[in-house]
Formats: sequence, C-alpha cells, structure tokens
Amino acid sequence: MAINLSKGQKVDLTKTNPGLSKIVVGLGWDTNKYDGGNDFDLDSSVFLLNGQGKCSAETDFIFYNNTTGANGAVVHGGDNRTGEGEGDDERVRVDLNNVPASIEKIAFTITIHEAEQRGQNFGQVSNSFVRIVNEQSNEELIRYDLGEDFSIETAVVVGELYRHNGEWKFNAIGSGYQGGLASLVKDFGLDV
Repeated sequence: MAINLSKGQKVDLTKTNPGLSKIVVGLGWDTNKYDGGNDFDLDSSVFLLNGQGKCSAETDFIFYNNTTGANGAVVHGGDNRTGEGEGDDERVRVDLNNVPASIEKIAFTITIHEAEQRGQNFGQVSNSFVRIVNEQSNEELIRYDLGEDFSIETAVVVGELYRHNGEWKFNAIGSGYQGGLASLVKDFGLDV
C-alpha cells in the first residue's frame, strides 16, 4: 500500500523497505484543453546534487537530451511530448545502491517547454503527481499528488530523494518557479 504524501512531508524509503535498491520514479500530468490552441509539452528533468544542493557538472543534469547520469545509476526514460493517457507520462530509473557518494540529493522537476512563448503555465496543468515504484515488484511505495495550487509557475520541483544516516528518504517539495527550466538550471548551479 503506497504512502500518500502532502507537500513538505518527508518519508523513509530504504529504511522501511529493506533491500530496496532499484526504483522507478514516475511523473504524470494532464493539461487543460482551454490553453490557447498550442500543444503542451511538459518535461521531467533530474538534478544530481552535492552537499551544497548544486550540480557539480553539466552531466549531473538528466533530461531527454542527456538521459543517463551518476555512472549509469540514474536513467531518464525519454520525452513524452503529449502527456496523454493514464499513468506515468515520464519515468526515471534509479539504482540507489550505485549512486556515487558525492551525490547527496536527487531532485525531480517538471517544466513546460517554451511556456513563455506559448503563454502556458502550471495553472493549466492538473492531476500532476510523482510516485516511487519498486522496480522489482512493481509495487507503488510513495505517491505525492501536487494539487492545483499553481498559477503562473512554469517549472515545479516536485520532490527529491536524499541521503540521511546511510538511508534514502523522499521529500515532497511541490515548489513552483517562474522562468521555466532556465531558472531551475541556474538555481542548481549550472550555466544557462
């Protein structure tokens, strides 16, 4: 039975699931049909962060054009350009046991591609969620439904995996940004 999280809630992942190593982080969303006629293209991205909460190199930014990081421990499943249908729209596989020790947090984000040019924002997105699934058993362990409390934001940090006393935990963040992917990249210590 999955644990449903609220914004700001933190939960143990590996301590409560002994032996858990390989997970799938599924991200999903639906878009409002009254969006001005432009297609919506939402993208998930992953930032591999050091103890200061920054990427150490450009290779620590995982997205549809750089799908593998952390020496192969984090793999992005590719870009879904429509978000249509049920279930996960994009998926990221993480092998927790093989994430290099220099990476203390793994942040998961969703951004709207060309949001400013298309006049789109997260006020037009609904049913956004992130969930963590045990890759071996396909059991959903954690789910965080982001809710509808966004309006002008064009990027959202949905949650992060982080190390604490040798165990992995998950933090449901749900923090919105203006400025899209560029603002996230800058905040996580990379050049735009």
